[in-house]
Amino acid sequence: MNVKKCIVPALLVGAALALIPRVFAKPASEKPAASSTAYEEIDAYVIDAYVEQQRQRLHIPGVCLAIVEGNKIVHLRSFGQARPEGGAPFPQTPFFIGSLTKSITALSVMQLVEAGDIDLEAPVQRYLPWFRVADPEASAQMTVRHLLNQTSGLPTASGEVQLADFDDSPDATERQARALATLELNHPVGSTFKYSNAKYNLLGLIIEAASGESYVDYIQKHIFTPLEMHHSYTSQAIAKQSGLAMGHQYWFATPFAAPNIPVPHGSLPSGQLLSSSEDMAHYMIALLNGGRYGNAQILSPAGIEELYKGVAEDMQMGISLGKYGMGWFVDESDQTKLVWHSGTTPDFGAFMALLPEQNKGVVLLFNANHHWFTPVLSDFGGGVAALLAGEQPDPMPFVGVIPWILRGQLLIPVILIVDVVATLRLLGRWRRNPERRPSGGRKWGLHILLPLIPNLLIALTLLPMLGKTRGYLMLYMPDYAWTALTCGSFAGIWTFLRTGLVLGALRGSALSLPFVGQRSREQKMSFEDK
Repeated sequence: MNVKKCIVPALLVGAALALIPRVFAKPASEKPAASSTAYEEIDAYVIDAYVEQQRQRLHIPGVCLAIVEGNKIVHLRSFGQARPEGGAPFPQTPFFIGSLTKSITALSVMQLVEAGDIDLEAPVQRYLPWFRVADPEASAQMTVRHLLNQTSGLPTASGEVQLADFDDSPDATERQARALATLELNHPVGSTFKYSNAKYNLLGLIIEAASGESYVDYIQKHIFTPLEMHHSYTSQAIAKQSGLAMGHQYWFATPFAAPNIPVPHGSLPSGQLLSSSEDMAHYMIALLNGGRYGNAQILSPAGIEELYKGVAEDMQMGISLGKYGMGWFVDESDQTKLVWHSGTTPDFGAFMALLPEQNKGVVLLFNANHHWFTPVLSDFGGGVAALLAGEQPDPMPFVGVIPWILRGQLLIPVILIVDVVATLRLLGRWRRNPERRPSGGRKWGLHILLPLIPNLLIALTLLPMLGKTRGYLMLYMPDYAWTALTCGSFAGIWTFLRTGLVLGALRGSALSLPFVGQRSREQKMSFEDK
């Protein structure tokens, strides 16, 4: 199964098994799953071992796993800790599910399509007459289907800006959507796949306009209630009353508890719903069984199939990285069809995959995350999906390097300190032995231009922090953000200061070491007076 190639888009933005530790014991309050055959028990053992091995390797505090087959939950398991001072999460423990929310929003749109309240080919302006981007023609061309398939032309950054907007007023989503009126599109409408939360936030507003209900009420009434998702929420405050897991942010690949991360309420339709592994298992059962869960039919089989159609091809440097459907990535490159999506918030992660041909599904919920951990957790989830399909995990080599890259950021201040110390020592030697001062090409190449390279590279890390996505970077990449702000700023200043000091020293100026030349002259005059 070529599962891994579809993980690459998450960057734009490795699988030996271990024994199951004794701490894997199921919580006493866990609801029993359907009885398993001997084969299923062995399969569960292998998957559990893989999950725990990956959890420990990536230092994920807590993980919840749910597997469904047909119309049954066949496996529920929890690993690690729900919060620093507590035990393992329960299958009923709520987590933020990030962009798994998009599939729920897409499903809601399709419900309204089948009810005759939404036309996929209708322009967005039919439902939101006030909607505008900078180009009036593009504004009129954009359709509901374009939003669902991520082909509307709205850039990725438009959604990242909204993720750092913590307006909690009831009209936050609409206010942010109206702010797009000055936005220039990167691509013509309908021409290119470009992932953006802003598109699904607009879909949330279309759901409200078409249904006459708030997004919160619609999701509760038409998704959570019929699917008996009793531990799923649209509000963090309510989820906390039901034992919301503690989120963690990765700093240099090490998770730290983050109890007070604000929630961007305006981005609820694109990535801020909360649910449990057991509830997401109910959701997967409906998706795998033609929209039916128990006695509830939430969508027709044809509507479910429409969600899975991968129609928007993600092209990077002329290479196809898979297709995007309505809230789903679709991989049909090998014999096994995989329908999947990952979820990312600053402190939670999620991965859900469906194997429609085998009538199986898996969801993983994590209580730690980082922008660059999205492909790592997706690779983790892809490995579980491969095992569920009866294959072996095939991790992408470069994904395993990401945690080390994050740790490597700690070398940046070390490099700067070493450079400062080395420069001052060099200037001191030149002062004591003027005849050792270089000249000509050696002076410029070795002592001025070459040392500029690492300093300029470090200084360039500051540039993203000066743009509109600074708030997003502070939330989703806090280690990078603070390293860029502190070390990038210092490197920029040091680049000019160092150059001045070296040039001054090579000219024999006192500029090389402030006060050193003056002090030497004063000592000489004092000696002569004596």
